This record gives sequence, C-alpha cells and structure tokens, in this order.
Amino acid sequence: MDIVSSRHSLSGSIRVPGSKSHTIRALVLACLADGTSHIRNPLPSADCLSTAKAVPLMGASISLSSAEGKLLDTWTVEGAGKDLHLPTNVVDAGNSGSLLYFLSPLAATFEGVSVFTGDESLRSRPVDHVADVLNQLGAKACCAVPGSKTCPLVIQGKTKAGTVRTEGSVSSQYITGLMLSALRMDGTLNIELTDPKETPYLTMTQWWLESLGAQVHVSSDFKSISVKGPFIPKGFDRTIPGDWEAVAFPLIAALLTDSDITIEHVDSSGTQGDDAIVALLQSVGADIDWNRETESLRVRGGKKSRNGMGLLSTKNLPDGVLRANLSGYPDAVCALSAIACFIEGRTIIEDIAVCRRKETDRISVITKELTKLGAEVEEGKDFLIINGHSPLKTDGSKNPNFTLHGGTVESYLDHRMAMSLSCLGLGLPAEEKLIVRNAECCSVSFPNFFDAMNGLGADFHE
Repeated sequence: MDIVSSRHSLSGSIRVPGSKSHTIRALVLACLADGTSHIRNPLPSADCLSTAKAVPLMGASISLSSAEGKLLDTWTVEGAGKDLHLPTNVVDAGNSGSLLYFLSPLAATFEGVSVFTGDESLRSRPVDHVADVLNQLGAKACCAVPGSKTCPLVIQGKTKAGTVRTEGSVSSQYITGLMLSALRMDGTLNIELTDPKETPYLTMTQWWLESLGAQVHVSSDFKSISVKGPFIPKGFDRTIPGDWEAVAFPLIAALLTDSDITIEHVDSSGTQGDDAIVALLQSVGADIDWNRETESLRVRGGKKSRNGMGLLSTKNLPDGVLRANLSGYPDAVCALSAIACFIEGRTIIEDIAVCRRKETDRISVITKELTKLGAEVEEGKDFLIINGHSPLKTDGSKNPNFTLHGGTVESYLDHRMAMSLSCLGLGLPAEEKLIVRNAECCSVSFPNFFDAMNGLGADFHE
C-alpha cells in the first residue's frame, strides 16, 4: 500500500495504542506465571500478536479474541508456571526483535534444541551477540547458516546461573531476555555490560520483575545487573500504558502544521524513556502542554500556536545547535529526523549506532530518503546532522532557504520510517505531495495509524 501525504491542518483528539514494549513484557511474564493474568489495553500490533502466538509454544494458553474473532480489549493468559517447557515448534518471531531477543534466552534454559527465525527483515538483524551470551552460560547456540550472523538461530540448552559479559551498546533487548531467563535459573545471574545503551528499557524490565516480586539489582551506571532465581511470578492484572513511541508521530505532525490537537492516554509514569522527546522539542520552541493529571498532551503548531507562528529554531540553544543524545530512546530517531528538517538551525542526533541494527539501517535510509526531498543531511557512524530550515522567517514571510519538496520515498518495510515520512508530508508546501511506499508496515506498532490520523484531518489516502 502506497500512501499519499500532502499539506493538511489537524484538529481534535487522538488516543495512541498501548505500549508495545510493555505489552510484550506482559505477555512473556504472563507465560512464566503461575495462574491467570489479565492484560488490559494491550497493543494489538503485528509484533504483539506474534508474541501471543509464540507463548503457547512454551505451555501458556491465551485468549485474545471473541467468539466472532474480534480482538478483545483485555487479553487473558493462563500461565505455564512450573510446567513451562521447551518450545514445541520453531518460533517464528515475525518482525519482532523484542520477541526474538526476549524468548530465545528463556528457551535456552531448557534441555533440548530450539530454533528461532522471523520474516525477511528480522532475518537480516544480527543474533551472533545472543549466541555469544548463551554460550557463555553453558548453552550451545549458533546461526544455522555457516558464516552467518543472523537467523535462523539454533540453541541447544541449557544455560545455568553465573556471570555473563557483553557489550551493552549492541541492544537492550537481549539483556532483557537474559533478565527474564534468570527467573528459571538456580542461583543469581550476573550481567556485566560495557557501554550500556537504551537503558530506559532495562529500567522498564526491572520495574516489571520487581513489581511481580523478583529480586533484581541494577547499578546506577547500568554496567552491573543481577537477577536471583528461581522465581515463578503469580498471575497478575495490569493495564498497559499508552505508547510513547507512538505519541511521537501525531506530536510532530501537529508541530509541522497549523494544528491544535490533544493526545490522550499519555503515560506519565516515567517507565518509557521516549517521553524525553517533549522537553527536546520544547527547547526549540514547540508549543506543547503536558497535563500529567489528565495524562494528555495539547500540541499547537503554526498559526494555531500561542505565538501565532509556531516557528521552531535552535537559536536559543548553546552554540545554536540542538544536540539530541538518543542512546536512551533510539526509536525516536525517525520522528526527530523528520521534524528536524523544519527546525531553523543545526540538529545533531548522536549516540545512535544501534539504529543501524533495527528493522533497517535507519541512519543510512533516513539520510537517503530525506536527501531525496531536498533536506541537508549528513550521516556518521553513530550520528546524523540535519541542517534544517523553518518554512517561515521571524517576520512571517516565506523563508527562501526552505526548499523541502515532495516526491516518492521508500519505507523499507520499517514502521517508524513509514509513519515519520507520512507525517513529514503534512508540512510540505501546499502544491507538493509525498508518496510513501509500502506504508502498511505501520501495523507493526500502530494498527490503524492512517485511520487515526485521518480522524484529525490528515487526509492520508492510497
């Protein structure tokens, strides 16, 4: 499905779906638990549905649809508890890196062989680092194709408690997988990390484990993590908070246009590092009000902003540069790169090497696709530099330096690329249009994204 995006203003309210990161953790822990768990407001995205399909392979049972086949607002999981077992089939993780990296260390705690694979995109992502840590703990893990660093991943268990050392900058996801697997080990699993990144996700995992009664220690620098096993959690009843990774898209869309919207059901708990994008955008003049009591964001852009212009600029920042270190929330790189094209001044997005190992090499493809549209982008090994221009000058006249234009761009089957580029199109000059190819991939994290945005007036169409 190719989506056409063009200049439109937005108004009204939108509610983003539940957090993908919280939903997948909830499903895996409900599988481990003894008893029944109720997961309210889950994200019914492709990644989460892949997880719901995978956990029964390890002994849990799940009810997520009505008799008519409609997905329910509350998912019920009968945990496997002490009867948890080796996956009874090959685990197809679909497009979900979280599922792959969470469940493979858990499967490694059993005697026997398990196999993990996924779709074409996931089979391009590295898993050699997962094999390495599992081998350190006594398993025999390898990539099925000789010389490959990708899935299919073959694991012969089992792992045992001890100390594992690994590079924390590769990904936080398999570290979470190790923390979850420790619940099945006799003794304490110690994880020593060098240069840990994406640390808010490790804090999220710690929060889940501790809230269910597990003993976890995480050092202040995240270089040392320990989880004591064995521990079988009890069934639980939890409501999944709204997804901050999804909030970013209507947020930037409103700031790029003459818009006034409210984003509802915003998570104010502090368990998602992506909420830092609000302060980041406010630092360049974004008109955003975060009401933590009502859990809502009011976002006003362009002529609807309180100053009547909505001009975004780095002029009041040190050295006139927006420096955005996204090591804690790298999934924001696509959305921030899109809006940076409209910020007057230089934006440096740094410490994002992990983005080269996501659904695609996001650093490379962001550079390629934004350059197609006339943006000034420079990429480095772990950074992006975007020299942006506001569509308007401070006196309200058109800015001749703003030369962003329409065209046809590729999503690379990456949901965050598709949503970011679609939102970028809303801020283009009135005579321009943007075509985003293969945009249906948005369903990975934001089902019905285009319908939800059209409810605000985006007029996305095929």
